[in-house]
Amino acid sequence: MTRRELLAGAACAAFATPLLAKSRIDASRISAITDEIGLSTEESIAFAHHYGMQNVEIRNPPGKKEYFQLPEAEIKADAALFAREGLKVSFVNTGLLKFTWPGMEAARKRTETPEARDKRLAAEKLRWDARLDDYRKALRCAQIMGCDKVRVFAGTRTAEPSAVFQQVADSLGEMSKLAEQEKVYLLLENEGSQNVATAEELGQIMKMIPSKWVGFNWDPHNAYGKEKAFPEGYGFLPFARMLNIQIKGKGVMPESPEKEDWRAIFAALNKDGYEHKIGLETHLFDGTLITAAHKSMDEIMKIVREG
Repeated sequence: MTRRELLAGAACAAFATPLLAKSRIDASRISAITDEIGLSTEESIAFAHHYGMQNVEIRNPPGKKEYFQLPEAEIKADAALFAREGLKVSFVNTGLLKFTWPGMEAARKRTETPEARDKRLAAEKLRWDARLDDYRKALRCAQIMGCDKVRVFAGTRTAEPSAVFQQVADSLGEMSKLAEQEKVYLLLENEGSQNVATAEELGQIMKMIPSKWVGFNWDPHNAYGKEKAFPEGYGFLPFARMLNIQIKGKGVMPESPEKEDWRAIFAALNKDGYEHKIGLETHLFDGTLITAAHKSMDEIMKIVREG
């Protein structure tokens, strides 16, 4: 073996461990939506410190509008607070496009009166017309927070979602130009009430959107009852475009009848080299939110330690 080969081998050995460590999920890669781990921003920060977390996701301060709709001064104040506490905002959750789009009238309860329908359609039309302005506000919010990922949805689910996929793809493609300009990724989330509800549908829609600035946030529990999270759902995902993952409390708490196989999912993510964040969205509204948040995070950290 030549000296050059020896040096090359030593270099490979030196870099092998860091590369493996980078892809392996540890506590530094775990996040959580602040308004679902505390009843105030300060409580949420204390929760994050308790678990040694380095990242948080945001949606809205408890009792207030979504962050991106707040005055810029309030956004900056919380951005400074998170920074002082050593927490990075990894994902800005928004409700953007989570309504019925024009031309996508969804099935409604028969109890909706013509007057109520007209009022709803008018309100949704206003939201549609304001979508790009709202998206600009969300991008600005993300930049203030030092974050490069913003969540959006695919419109209220129609009777035949696949029939509107091209419209969804075109709309997100239009928004991707702003995402590229501002260097903030647009992440589509699968959600049961939306036209993209499952991992399989995420895979289909991503094929129709070429922009590298459009990825997705996978929430397997949002497809509960429609597909099995693992291995079925996981197998449909275009892995390279999965830029965030969320875990529901019901999907991870040991005693939950809706528990998913997160140990197997974490193992697969480690094997496949997933390098982004995984956030807790506790999502329980029966008065047990904070208790459930702790139970859920305890289980997540246990999986991380033992994985």
